[in-house]
Amino acid sequence: MTLKSSFEPIINERAKILILGSLPGDLSIAKQEYYAHPQNRFWKLIFQLHQQTWSNQYATKVQVLKDHHLALWDICATASRLGSMDNAIHTVIVNPINELLISYPNIQKIVFNGKKAQQLHDQQVKRSPSITYITLPSSSPANALWNFEKLIQIWGEALKP
Repeated sequence: MTLKSSFEPIINERAKILILGSLPGDLSIAKQEYYAHPQNRFWKLIFQLHQQTWSNQYATKVQVLKDHHLALWDICATASRLGSMDNAIHTVIVNPINELLISYPNIQKIVFNGKKAQQLHDQQVKRSPSITYITLPSSSPANALWNFEKLIQIWGEALKP
C-alpha cells in the first residue's frame, strides 16, 4: 500500500458550493491537478454546465470553478491506497472540512462526487445543520452506470446555488 495525499482546496471567499471528492488518483497526484485522468468527466461536466468553452489548461479549469462560486477539495488529507480505485482506500486521515466551512461562511452546500466521498465524510466529520448535503454519482470513468447525459442532468440540479 502507498500513502497518498490530497491537494490544497480550490476555494475563494465567493464560494457557495463545496464539491468533495475522495482522494486524487495516481495520474492526478503525478500532475498535481484535480481530476487529471482524461477519462474522468468532472471538468467536462463543469464546463458544459456553465456553458464555458473547453480548455485543457488547469489554470482555466480552476478559474471556471471560482467564477461560478464553486470550491473543490477531497475528504482524505492522506490515505493508503494501491492504485486509484476508491474501494481500495483505507487508513484515512480527513481534511479539516468543518474548519474550512468556518473560514468560508458563504458555503451553503456540500456536493459529494460519489458515494465513497460521502461515506468517508460521514464516518469522521459531523454534518453541519446549516449546510445542505447532496451525494452525486461519481464523475469517474469507473462509474459506467451513469452516462454523460445523465450526469449532466443530476449534477446540474445539484450545482444550482
